[in-house]
Amino acid sequence: MAEPDNDPAGNAPVQACRVQRYAAGGMQWRDDWLAVEEPLEIRLRWQQDGSWQEQPLTVTMRTPGHDSELAAGLLFSEGIVTAPEQLVAITAGDNANTLLVELAAGHQLDLKRYQRQFASTSSCGVCGKMAIESLRLLHAPQLAVDKPCIPAAMLQQLPQHLREQQGLFAQTGGVHAAALFTPAGELLLLREDIGRHNAVDKLVGACRYGAAANPRECVLLVSGRAGFELVQKALLSDIAVMAAIGAPSSLAVAMAQAHGMTLVGFLKQGGFNCYSGEQRIVM
Repeated sequence: MAEPDNDPAGNAPVQACRVQRYAAGGMQWRDDWLAVEEPLEIRLRWQQDGSWQEQPLTVTMRTPGHDSELAAGLLFSEGIVTAPEQLVAITAGDNANTLLVELAAGHQLDLKRYQRQFASTSSCGVCGKMAIESLRLLHAPQLAVDKPCIPAAMLQQLPQHLREQQGLFAQTGGVHAAALFTPAGELLLLREDIGRHNAVDKLVGACRYGAAANPRECVLLVSGRAGFELVQKALLSDIAVMAAIGAPSSLAVAMAQAHGMTLVGFLKQGGFNCYSGEQRIVM
């Protein structure tokens, strides 16, 4: 598949807003910017029994921009597609908040199964062991035991590098970010979105279907906390080192430990916690 058009719908990611700002001198009217939050409907088109079918897969709330990457990354993260050639095209639908994803002829799709999967939440009662085993069914992560090798001093510089490049956050203060860095600390790719999961999916989509970077050789940094689903998305792309500015969850740590991932939390200048895979971090 050719590299997808990042913004087929052309929606703006920010919106102007007039606010009253309180400061020591009193109240003042001023201009401000809001991160746009709008629904994106992802529809699938595929061939079944010799005829073409089209149905909605899911609706996700996102910040417009890199929508095709978001759709591609989401389909990969959920195991709906496993290779770039399974995606024929991602095109704008009949409005600015709809994308149509065409799958390759002959691609097997159990749509009811995936719709049930998207309807579930972290409070659905699935135990941690079952959640970890679910990754094994989708993909067996292929991680080198001691690579990539990450200097601890460099790792602590990444949050500042991330913040300096967060254009939407600088405007709005209301979006999450996910970024890939080389082991030397070079920023390769960054995506922002009002949803932390969407930011990672956009990054995954850019790598898997745009050949933007090789995630196996990179450090993934997320601007918030590291939940189970974010760790799972990283492992599906064979990312061996993941760092979060916030805290990880218990299931995220269990997932990382089960697959030998290096998982770092509370990353900042001056220190961090390493919960798993400490052998890849060097002093």
